[in-house]
Amino acid sequence: MGQIEDLRMFVTVVDSGGIARAADVLGIAKSAVSRRLSQLEDRYGMRLIDRQPRTWEVTTAGQELYQRASLMVADAEDLDADFMHAAHSLRGPLRVSVAREFGLSFLKPTLFAFLKAHPQIDMTLDFDDRMADLENENYDLGVRIASDDLDGLVHLPLGVTRHGLFASPGYAAEHGLPETLSDLPKHALLHYGSARRARWEFLREGKTQAVTFQPALNSNNGPFLLDAAAQGLGIIKLPDFMVAEARRAGVVIPVLAQSEMPDFRIQVVYPAGRRINKRMRALIDALQAGCRVLVT
Repeated sequence: MGQIEDLRMFVTVVDSGGIARAADVLGIAKSAVSRRLSQLEDRYGMRLIDRQPRTWEVTTAGQELYQRASLMVADAEDLDADFMHAAHSLRGPLRVSVAREFGLSFLKPTLFAFLKAHPQIDMTLDFDDRMADLENENYDLGVRIASDDLDGLVHLPLGVTRHGLFASPGYAAEHGLPETLSDLPKHALLHYGSARRARWEFLREGKTQAVTFQPALNSNNGPFLLDAAAQGLGIIKLPDFMVAEARRAGVVIPVLAQSEMPDFRIQVVYPAGRRINKRMRALIDALQAGCRVLVT
């Protein structure tokens, strides 16, 4: 057996959580997996998995080998997928972490079209606003919205999103609207987050001006906040891609439209050491085409 096959076996053992389950996945005898694992430990001169009658634990050295071997095995599988099927449709796994609200409210048509065009790609999409560790959590790509570049990642631009303040016509009729930034804390403000004292930043003559306030409502769900504003519960700060349809329908109207907020860049990101395979490149191209309207 070659080195890549031995490493693939080791990765399968760790992923499966045991030799017997790995043998089933690989379709070989349990004794063969056990023997090859011992040979791998002999080659490197260290214990990779502590295997006792009531103990099964990957050692520190084994964890390091697993992280590095996972990348090597994935690269080898990508090479096979890219060149063995070069004349055919793209196939293989693709795991992507997507900023939740942007993915669900804007990217769905692009993602659905991509999946229809490449039915043999096994896609895993995680919609989450947390900053996932793309390398250690084995994501191929991430779609992120941030004001600055993220360290250790390659950044490919998709576009820019701008935030604004909005309220329903009913709220404006009942409570009036703020005329200046200093008026904002006098109103019911709906905040994306969980802060007791929230902070919204604005740009004024090239400098940042912050407004701090006690939210009337906190939530980590943008569509819920938009619905709350539509019901007249207060003023929201949300990105343009989330409020575009509600604005066109007259459900919400701009508040302090002359007040400028910092732009946020929408980017495809991946670890700096990651090799781009054809599946990743195809999705990047699709995302960039789908987000052309956001490019400024």
